Amino acid sequence: MTHPPTPQPSGSHPDAEGAWSSANSSANPARPRVTIKPRRAQPLFGRHPWVFAGAVHSVQPSPEPGDEVDVVSDRGEWIARGLFNPHSGIRVRLYSWSASDSLNDEFLHHRLAQAVDFRRQTPGLWGPDTACRLVFSEGDALSGLVVDRYGDWLLLQCTSLALYLRLPRLVESLIALVQPKGIWLRTEKGIREAEGLETADRLIWGEPPPRPLNLVEHGVTYEVDVVEGQKTGFFLDQRDNRLELARFARPGRLLDVCCYSGGFALNAARLPQITGVVALDVSARALELAASNARLNQVESRIEFRKGDAFDTLTKLNASGEKFANVVLDPPKLARHAAGLDEALRGYHGLNRLALQLIEPGGLLVTCSCTGHVTRPLFEQTVAKAAASAGRHVEVLANRGAAPDHPVSIHCPESDYLKALFCRVL
Repeated sequence: MTHPPTPQPSGSHPDAEGAWSSANSSANPARPRVTIKPRRAQPLFGRHPWVFAGAVHSVQPSPEPGDEVDVVSDRGEWIARGLFNPHSGIRVRLYSWSASDSLNDEFLHHRLAQAVDFRRQTPGLWGPDTACRLVFSEGDALSGLVVDRYGDWLLLQCTSLALYLRLPRLVESLIALVQPKGIWLRTEKGIREAEGLETADRLIWGEPPPRPLNLVEHGVTYEVDVVEGQKTGFFLDQRDNRLELARFARPGRLLDVCCYSGGFALNAARLPQITGVVALDVSARALELAASNARLNQVESRIEFRKGDAFDTLTKLNASGEKFANVVLDPPKLARHAAGLDEALRGYHGLNRLALQLIEPGGLLVTCSCTGHVTRPLFEQTVAKAAASAGRHVEVLANRGAAPDHPVSIHCPESDYLKALFCRVL
């Protein structure tokens, strides 16, 4: 197990020597070469950023974790330049397809600057009380790095050991580009096993974020816990889908399944055609946060909060004959690895079948999947099978994804992870 060097204490500037020699190994002309097996290089020539361990024929000489490497075909053709991790199933993450590039501090700073500039220039993403995804991993050509901005604070996640080894330099760049009050590190579940990376949530620069931290989205105010909340505290990717709800919502009640902090429920409660909202979640903490947000927006009288498992509660609602004009189904990720795909599809089928049975004729189903291993066509097929099982005819009114601060790399279909279908149910 690799133990990366600990980033410098908050407020300090990293030393340019010592542990950073491997991070700046691009100056060495004798760069290690990773040779790809025959007939496995095509996606890499097409700029897919992941070199899986099973595609690697040889590595010469043996690089250290986090070292810069050249990736070549079995014929010796130069493909791309990336960062190496012997502990990961993604053996190399690729960052440049130009042989003249060196993956040094300047290169990474430029990539960060491109990402930040796009968010600054996109209406609605940048303000004192707004939140957005500042860096979206493969979507911003920085595979393994996620940065979210909540007003004056940044939340940072590294899912790449190589970028974690460069964390102090990345922090320096973010300070220069954004001037935050503080930067908090969040860790993703399973990262120790996936990357050989041992780390913990903590303050890595400046002041700790307030708890709760307030943000405003589409006129709705939310209290967010960026220290312990799900993801980095809020589902930023659903921003525009929450707004889209107003376009399609039918007159009557709305059921928000897996409501978390109340995003869809709060937006629904503000709509004149919605006569009442039931917000369901298995987490008591999530319901407390959602209820607090309802009071903050003065819509608490229009929302009933229920605690319960999604499958069990939907089954009981069907048994009791309860009906809704609208159902929002936004479950958490159902599979973290490809081995869990079949189980995830069974889960989506069951949830959608139960939800469809609850919807009044002509009603609306908003069904979502954030499981990356479930592709958009596969999700659509699963919803179609669920509709057939439920005896309902379903028409897709809008086939949406994440908000534009989560750009999809055309070279990496996996970055199109969020699927949101707005459906009319007959």
